Amino acid sequence: MKASELRATLHEGERIVLGTCIVSPSTKWPGLITGCGLDFVFIDTEHIALNRETVSWMCRTYTSMGLPPLVRIPTQDPDDATVVLDDGAAGVIVPYVECPEVVRSMAGATKLRPLKGERARRALSGEDLEPELQTYIETHNAGHILLTNIESVPAMENLDEILAEKGLDCVLIGPHDLSTSLGVPEQYDHPRFLEACAFILGKARAAGIGAGIHHWLSPEKQVQFVDMGANLLIHKADAIFFSEGLRNEVSELRSLLGQEALAHHTGDVNI
Repeated sequence: MKASELRATLHEGERIVLGTCIVSPSTKWPGLITGCGLDFVFIDTEHIALNRETVSWMCRTYTSMGLPPLVRIPTQDPDDATVVLDDGAAGVIVPYVECPEVVRSMAGATKLRPLKGERARRALSGEDLEPELQTYIETHNAGHILLTNIESVPAMENLDEILAEKGLDCVLIGPHDLSTSLGVPEQYDHPRFLEACAFILGKARAAGIGAGIHHWLSPEKQVQFVDMGANLLIHKADAIFFSEGLRNEVSELRSLLGQEALAHHTGDVNI
């Protein structure tokens, strides 16, 4: 899938696109992941220590394999958005967005490139571009996807204004931070959390914007978010799959060997 196809699919909403979070920068990973049936990959630089050169290698490698990389940047600084786009990202995920002004500035960074400075500010204020320049800008940025994390009560309160901002392609629920903001940390079956998810996902789809969530629940529990309106799912992460698989098989081996299972941390990962 090309980035422009992914962007169009998010707005159309007829197909559910599936991805996972890639934590490991191992050169072995792309060859393994490319045959897993994914539509895109999610690379997180907010909570994962990945340097610019590594992120660029990952972005360009996954792109060449038909898996558009969506990169979450660590800040709400438009300069960080332009950096990851320069490095090969198909999409930029902005963390913890609570107000429309952030979306507007990020739209300038992702949808008006290479306009900068005063010229970009005037365009964001509604000034029309020359027809030739407008066509160039639209073509140049056709494959750039803008996503915002919605993960707090203030974000929900401002959701209509956030969704109205031109250039936004998808909202992405951050369940850990959202549940904490709601006062029910990590209680993902709590009615308050589920009602908030339904509110966010439903609002986004009604506005013609993609609606997504990154969660580490089991597949049967992930489907509930599709029923609420989600058309993008980021399922777990490579680190979670590794931890779960290794833990289960080591436990099975110890049982077959007649050994008691060792006490261990659950290995839960919140990204």
